[in-house]
Amino acid sequence: MYGKDIIRKKRDGNELSKDEISFLIQGYVKDEIPDYQIAAFLMSIYLQGLTTKETVFLTEELITSGKVIDLSSIPGKKIDKHSTGGVGDKVSLVLAPLVASLGVNVPMISGRSLGHTGGTLDKLESIHGFQTNLSVDKFIKNIREVGVCIIGQTEEITPADKKLYSLRDATSTVESIPLIASSIMSKKIASGLDSLVLDVKTGNGAFLKDFNQSISLAKQMIEIGKGMQKDVVALITDMNQPLGKMVGNATEVVECIETLKGEGPNDLVELTVTIGTHMLKLAKICDNLDTGKEMLHKALKNGKAYETFIKMVIQQGGDEGYLSEMKNKAISKNAREVLAANDGYVNTIDTYKMGTAARILGAGRDKINDKIDHSVGYEVLAKLGDRIGHKQPLVKIFYNDENRYNQAESLIKDAYKISSEPSHIPPLIYEVLDDKYYGKTSSGPLKFSSSSLVSILG
Repeated sequence: MYGKDIIRKKRDGNELSKDEISFLIQGYVKDEIPDYQIAAFLMSIYLQGLTTKETVFLTEELITSGKVIDLSSIPGKKIDKHSTGGVGDKVSLVLAPLVASLGVNVPMISGRSLGHTGGTLDKLESIHGFQTNLSVDKFIKNIREVGVCIIGQTEEITPADKKLYSLRDATSTVESIPLIASSIMSKKIASGLDSLVLDVKTGNGAFLKDFNQSISLAKQMIEIGKGMQKDVVALITDMNQPLGKMVGNATEVVECIETLKGEGPNDLVELTVTIGTHMLKLAKICDNLDTGKEMLHKALKNGKAYETFIKMVIQQGGDEGYLSEMKNKAISKNAREVLAANDGYVNTIDTYKMGTAARILGAGRDKINDKIDHSVGYEVLAKLGDRIGHKQPLVKIFYNDENRYNQAESLIKDAYKISSEPSHIPPLIYEVLDDKYYGKTSSGPLKFSSSSLVSILG
């Protein structure tokens, strides 16, 4: 078997066998196949797509390139959630302890911020002492004792995916639905889960701005799950404005603490509870979604969810006492408000620009090794459809650098469009998909091309 023959076969639009895909991936991990051949292979996938069967084979190879965490010793279902990323998307910090408080085991391997979106790990690390770099043994121990643990990707899990991702970035082949889907699903399945709920964002602040692209990615990941005997449910949700009110790291943790105490913003609560109900149903903890919603709202109101969050923080080395001080101590004291230039209704919020503003302040990063300033960010004071007056505050910015503030302020001012008449407000949740939603698994190749998509990490 020769690498160039396999590449030619895919280049010409033919379906590859499991052995052919395995030959290339295993050879690449072992440094037996050079970068330039894998680069050509990735480009052939970008141009020709992969069939569902091929995508499942690729996902399997990424998984078996490293260690698969065995959680079989822990009773009950193991269910995770993944989001394709958005501005102010802090759902995981609330959702994981919330559903864990009701008996769902949540093994969550998450990511860091990159580009215009925030990362779960960066947010958690704004809590003094919180550790996200844990061993697999500690990961399993925490799930057994608390029901939840959130860590970053270890060197042992899907090393082939990590190596491929670097090459995809360098060869402009990131924007491929089969490659995106196999990357996401390989990491999630390797974490030992039984089922998965996906939050696929769409809108001007999402990586996938077009609704049909979001549907395509969701379907592909559902098909991978089906091919690997994993139940997968996907929600297509809106990212045409920041989620909740707070954007940043410590700012978002503060909002999550308030939400876990039953005092969160409506959109954050609604999305978290909706995703949570599907996790409860997959875990067979509730018979229907209405019952699940009642259980989750009750856990937020009676303190059960927050108690589990505290246990998770303690188990991962965080300072419990610091949680009550974060609002006053962890957020920058330098704050200014961005004021509306005219009165009217908030018609549009360019959420990509809003995310970029957070990154410029220091809350995000361009490169994976950039340093994060956990204390900066902003509070969204005006959302879509809100009636505002002239010089009424739109956003309150927390900053530590004057020049960065000026750049962020300019972006935020430009992001808001105000009109004289109220406009349509998009729904928070557009669709819920599973393998029954759209019929039989498709056998044809899925292709995707977009110059605007840059990356989708956990």
